Amino acid sequence: MAYKITDKCISCGACASACPMNCINKGEDKYIIDETVCISCGTCAAVCPVSAPESND
Repeated sequence: MAYKITDKCISCGACASACPMNCINKGEDKYIIDETVCISCGTCAAVCPVSAPESND
């Protein structure tokens, strides 16, 4: 169950810096998680100041 980044994203980059799989990249208006690489560790959700990453379950 990969994570996804919701529209709450403020593009701060905290999630991308913390991701152990390096599967988060800056998109046009928010960061995007490559769901084929995401291991659902939850690190992105733990570091996000606005709770933008959510489990895709």
